[in-house]
Amino acid sequence: MGLFRVYVDSFKGLSKEAWMLSIVMLINRSGSMVLPFLGVYMTDKLGFGLKEAGLVLMFYGIGSVIGSWIGGYLTDKLGEYRVQSFSLFLSAPLFMFIPFFPTLEGMMSIILIQSIISESFRPANSVAITKYARPENITRAFSLNRMAINLGFSIGPALGGILSAISYNFLFGVNTVAALVAGIMYVVFFRKRNIIFKAKQKLRKKEDIIKPVGKSPYKDVKFIIFSLLCMLFSICFFQFFNTIPIFYKEVAHLDQTSIGYILGYSGFIIVVLEMLIVNFAEKHFTIGQTLFVGALACGISYSLLAFDHHIFTLLLSMTILSVGEILALPFMSTVTAMRSEGGNKGAYMGLNGMAFSFSFIITPILGTNVASELGFNTLWIGSGIILAIAAVGLWWISNLMLQNKKSEH
Repeated sequence: MGLFRVYVDSFKGLSKEAWMLSIVMLINRSGSMVLPFLGVYMTDKLGFGLKEAGLVLMFYGIGSVIGSWIGGYLTDKLGEYRVQSFSLFLSAPLFMFIPFFPTLEGMMSIILIQSIISESFRPANSVAITKYARPENITRAFSLNRMAINLGFSIGPALGGILSAISYNFLFGVNTVAALVAGIMYVVFFRKRNIIFKAKQKLRKKEDIIKPVGKSPYKDVKFIIFSLLCMLFSICFFQFFNTIPIFYKEVAHLDQTSIGYILGYSGFIIVVLEMLIVNFAEKHFTIGQTLFVGALACGISYSLLAFDHHIFTLLLSMTILSVGEILALPFMSTVTAMRSEGGNKGAYMGLNGMAFSFSFIITPILGTNVASELGFNTLWIGSGIILAIAAVGLWWISNLMLQNKKSEH
């Protein structure tokens, strides 16, 4: 009963807007089952080799980098409402086009375009969270949003595994419907609120009390170092979306349904534990300590896969990875939000988003090539070492930035 009360209390103080952003994200991500199964789709349905599949996934990463930059830039210029609306409605039909591009060149092209449009959503969504959350609730607001994402990924991959066993075309159809429903809900709820917010913003401009635009994140050396370490972390972590499903298929010999259940299990763990763990970490640890433990836990989880691929080991590894993710990702977003100021939040969110997006370029091609040439064991041990290095770096730079924030600003 006491634990349940702590769980309920962790949601207190979050605004209606934060809840609705999370609901929209839940619906959108419930349909996002294409990415985890894209590598399996290409190797199983299209007959691509590991390197060819990695090349296509690399183009998803290129589109993600471009989309993060464009999304951050347009958010500061047009506002997060327009960017999120356009992204949701424009990305929806593109999912339906994927089966019509079965060649290597065709897959690279359609995935690049789809990624640019869909990934422009992320920096705008992050700015919306900071816009509607109280300063003391920012980390929990990001955690609520991530909880919705992971609940969606819990539903999506499990459903995707079942549907892909029947026909891969179901994957693309469900993604289309989910993006459209999410877009409609977002516009209906936020259209009036956005108009009211813009009116208040104009009034503040007339009274000269609006904050000036801060310095560019591209001139913020400490933040650039922080973003590079986030990229190093994400290069290893986001194997969750490409090399892990292939490893499950080819080494652990799991079918699509079982793969979907294990990926969905990760989302379930995060939904159940995230708000509790984040609430505990905020009270008992510094942000630097939390980032260190989170990144190190992810390294341990990948290293375990080098020693055994029994189903118990796979579930243990995924459990540790999920806890590490909970301790790392929302606090990375908090550091970014705290570092930005004035009218440059989109630029900061965009730059940090680009750091994560670069992993979608590097991870698929690097992961599949290392697995193909040196074996999966080398890949998992190497990932563990790199994540341990990233853990130390994130602890150091986050402490440095947060300690010096007042004197710099």
